[in-house]
Amino acid sequence: MLEITPKPKKMLSVLQEKLDYVSAYRENRLKCAQDILENPSLFEELVSICFSPENKNNHKACWILEFVSYEELIWLQPHVDFFCSNLKVLKDESSLRPIAKVVQLLVKSHFKKDENSISLSEENLQDCIEASFDWLINDVKVATKAYSIRTLYVLGNYYNWIHPELQVILNKDYGDHSAAYKAVAREVLKKIE
Repeated sequence: MLEITPKPKKMLSVLQEKLDYVSAYRENRLKCAQDILENPSLFEELVSICFSPENKNNHKACWILEFVSYEELIWLQPHVDFFCSNLKVLKDESSLRPIAKVVQLLVKSHFKKDENSISLSEENLQDCIEASFDWLINDVKVATKAYSIRTLYVLGNYYNWIHPELQVILNKDYGDHSAAYKAVAREVLKKIE
């Protein structure tokens, strides 16, 4: 008689198991981020999952990366090439907002130039500029656009072509957006003009 052996179940990583239980509740996301902060060995896998859109926990990993980045942005330094070059693979709204915030944190850190600042290459910066403009002009939610506007404002202090481009887009799109978008646009336009 032929014996059929069941395929072994693929073992989930510790991080994947944690992400399975993450919900949108802030406390829940903070708890998982705290687990990562206490277990830095999980960080590389977290970054990898963020840029794996086929992974069902992709958006949850992005949520957690945002919270971890508030505490330990410097942990991204060895991963910035991977992070920046993969920004374009993200399409899901739930992933874009937290990643747009991390991009803003990275850019601000790069130009702050202190002992804890992140160092971005010219190529990393170009990837951040491209992603931020893409998010600004495409149909994404207002929070992602707001982070992109602020990121581009900072970058425009170092790349003289960005502020004029940003100004044109903000003035053109101003009437088509929500009060939240208009508030950020007004704030940045005032600084540019």
